[in-house]
Amino acid sequence: MRHHNYNPDFAFVKAPVEFNKYTDRDTLQYCLGATLYMPGTKDIRAKVINRELPVTSFVMCCEDAIKEEDLPVAEQNILDTMDYFADQIEAGKLTINDIPLIFVRVRNPEQFKSFASRITKKQASVLTGFNFPKFNSTNALNVLRTLVEVNSRLGVVLYGMPILEGTEVAFRELRTKELLLLRNILEPYKDLILNIRVGGTDMSSLFGVRRGINSTVYDIMPVRDALSDVVNFFNRYCDYCVSAAVWEYFRAYNDDDIDELIKRNFHNALIKGQDIVNPAIDGLLKEVMIDRANGFVGKTIIHPTHAKFVNGMFTVVEEEYKDAIQILNTSGGVIKSEEGGKMNEIGPHHRWAEKIVKRAEVYGVVKTEDSVLGLVLGHKE
Repeated sequence: MRHHNYNPDFAFVKAPVEFNKYTDRDTLQYCLGATLYMPGTKDIRAKVINRELPVTSFVMCCEDAIKEEDLPVAEQNILDTMDYFADQIEAGKLTINDIPLIFVRVRNPEQFKSFASRITKKQASVLTGFNFPKFNSTNALNVLRTLVEVNSRLGVVLYGMPILEGTEVAFRELRTKELLLLRNILEPYKDLILNIRVGGTDMSSLFGVRRGINSTVYDIMPVRDALSDVVNFFNRYCDYCVSAAVWEYFRAYNDDDIDELIKRNFHNALIKGQDIVNPAIDGLLKEVMIDRANGFVGKTIIHPTHAKFVNGMFTVVEEEYKDAIQILNTSGGVIKSEEGGKMNEIGPHHRWAEKIVKRAEVYGVVKTEDSVLGLVLGHKE
């Protein structure tokens, strides 16, 4: 896998690297990007084989995306899909680099334990891990111990991705204690935790609210506060990679207007709320800009057309990349940026610089913020 393969002729300042499920965790946690959720009953084998699925990671869901009575069908479909991809690799028709990062969203701890017992080493060779919905301090140890058990039994690395979305995190009076408990519970299992994910839709539902197409999840104050605290607890020292909440709207766009779109000042248009593509995509871009500013990396998506917009927004602009390299190559003190427009303070900016360099490795470096729109809409730059 490699981000932005839909635009192979784009002239990056620094091209993104390839990755697969065996990439080291420190890099892989940044690689998920736009993660597509789909029902576990969906047959996606042909789309992967024919390179028709424009995502680098996806989740086959055994929870909210399917009816409870369809769970046996979903489980078998997932296992058959893993067998199929493993067979294709063994036959030389695919390589592991052709397979997106694949996760299974389990239904509950009991279903996870049962399903994990059925997975074979062959199937695990193409599976990256599991999503744990409604993860909380009550069920966490049960789930994590099962994760350790399946890894030990198969002799592989299958990662876990807790989803924080319940009342324990959403409700103010419970949140601080819950997040502290979760952080302490997760610490011994840290090497098996690829992402911390958040359920913006589930948390919004607890308050009977939903963001509109012209607003972001950060406009919903109780959800914004919960997301802020999740980042505070899990990203304060870049301990974990925290992925952003799902965007709920999608609409097709007309790419006949690419040249006209490229002429617009992309960054200013986002800030000022000017039209860029269409309301659904513009809202997504605006929200990802805020995600990124707050330290989130990656985002859950519900439609494959969102992938390139999200992944494009996580590219790194050349100026900030130069700043990051300058900071990491300087022993201390304060230094003027290479572009001359800002102060780079070596100590306070060090963690920021490490994160920028990692994002640059995974998503690539582009010339300017406006270059992002050219990348996602197929312009060669």
